Amino acid sequence: MATQAQLTVPTDAELLQAQADLWRHSLYYMTSMAFQCAVKLGIPTAIHGLGGTAALPDLVTALSLPPAKLPYLRRIMRLLATSGVFAATDVEVYRLTPISYLLLDGVAVVDGHPSQTSVVLAATSRHCVEAALGLTDWFRKDVAGSPFEDLHGVALFDGSMAEAEPEIDAVFNEALKAHDNSGFLAVLQECGRTLFQGLDSLTDCGGGNGTTARAIVEAFPQVKCTVLDLPRVIDNVPADGVVNYVAGDMFSLVPPAQAVLVKLVLHHWSDEDCVKILAQCKKAVPSREEGGKVIVIDIVVDSSSGHTHEAELLMDVAMMVLTNGRQRDESDWGEIFTKAGFSGYTIVKKLGARGVFEAYP
Repeated sequence: MATQAQLTVPTDAELLQAQADLWRHSLYYMTSMAFQCAVKLGIPTAIHGLGGTAALPDLVTALSLPPAKLPYLRRIMRLLATSGVFAATDVEVYRLTPISYLLLDGVAVVDGHPSQTSVVLAATSRHCVEAALGLTDWFRKDVAGSPFEDLHGVALFDGSMAEAEPEIDAVFNEALKAHDNSGFLAVLQECGRTLFQGLDSLTDCGGGNGTTARAIVEAFPQVKCTVLDLPRVIDNVPADGVVNYVAGDMFSLVPPAQAVLVKLVLHHWSDEDCVKILAQCKKAVPSREEGGKVIVIDIVVDSSSGHTHEAELLMDVAMMVLTNGRQRDESDWGEIFTKAGFSGYTIVKKLGARGVFEAYP
């Protein structure tokens, strides 16, 4: 018989702190909604336009808000400054932080980091919030699809979504494009030579409009890049003579090349589907002795503490709510590579929450 652990009763001080933590966890959504409000109002862009710092009265004027809303704006900005979205430099004077620099519209601040406003708008949309609200009911049902699919009757990033909800589908796809293209120049700078030096050809699997492929060609002109994506994604992408576009399905056939790149794609899919996709990628490349490899750039959950780890876990639950995918730790990735038939893999670099892998046939 197992020994019963002795129950430790919390102290009054611990319970008072627990109550504050309970409020914080219960009201996290208020930060998300305030964040969404700031993006929709255009507060980061307004602060940038005012020279990088802005007093509340100047913000009210720049945003064309009714003067009577200043006290309420003060409360929103105070919360977002505490959350790190903005910084308070003086009494009621705010400046941009790295987070809010990612939310500037029409301003190219740092190459390789496109505006992430669409990511915020998609993640805080009614469709995502309602799917998360349905988690309890979803757990009690014997259904295979995600809570999003169960509630809305359509799958995210699927043709059914485009037909049923074209406007929100456009927002989600814009968010996907912004998310996927963010930070790739950092990958080129940190490990581009390791990944792409000496390659003669590469297929970007699920490469969208070719932004990543064009960046590779610009840095390594000898690499002939092909982008594979669904017809509805690339049919309207104009030919530029730099990148070759192929309409197709990565589950069926990946155009052959010396290397295949799969960037921020696999976390949308189940382990079984990832094995199928990677098996097709493996078929498309030559042997390891001939320089063949599959480059995977995706989230890697680690065991560290802090905001990055929390973001990884939040992204994992988001994948559970919105798709059939998940975030994975290194052990999970290694198991998937093995099941897909690869002989081994290397983690080339960890950049923030992203891991850069080379998997070898």
